[in-house]
Amino acid sequence: MADIPVAVPAPHHRHDTREAVLFGGVYGAVLACSMVAALTQQGHTSQDSRRYDAAWLLVTALASALAHGYAHYIAERGPHRRGDALRTLVDEWPLVAAVLPTVVVLAGAGWGWWPANGVEYPAFTMNIVLLFTLGLVTARQSRRSWAVALLIGVVDALLGVVVVVANAVIK
Repeated sequence: MADIPVAVPAPHHRHDTREAVLFGGVYGAVLACSMVAALTQQGHTSQDSRRYDAAWLLVTALASALAHGYAHYIAERGPHRRGDALRTLVDEWPLVAAVLPTVVVLAGAGWGWWPANGVEYPAFTMNIVLLFTLGLVTARQSRRSWAVALLIGVVDALLGVVVVVANAVIK
């Protein structure tokens, strides 16, 4: 008599912290670059507009984290335990954390801590450095050689550079 195959539920895939920080950090830094580019496209550089930009960046990051966490939750097949939805959403904290430095830069310009005009350039630079650092540190933690880690950091940073170059070309 032939054995009848039995469906075994796939194990719940939990992202390890390093994976979540890299993914969320890269996604958040690229999101921050994109939002700063889009929000400054119209040339509004007043303190009021920078506070508005900071608020919109934070709202967009929270909505992106919520959407990404929700997508993970519904895409995972199999039974869910109580609290899985909340745990899945909490796992998206690196995305929101990655945009917070840019939110502070924009809000600081809005509060008069520094000039509101041209604040997008330090924001772009900060996010490109963040992307490079995330790639480098994560690669080194994965026991990659320094050469490979530097290459990964450069490739991650290029994601931010692409946004900056696109912003310059579009303007």
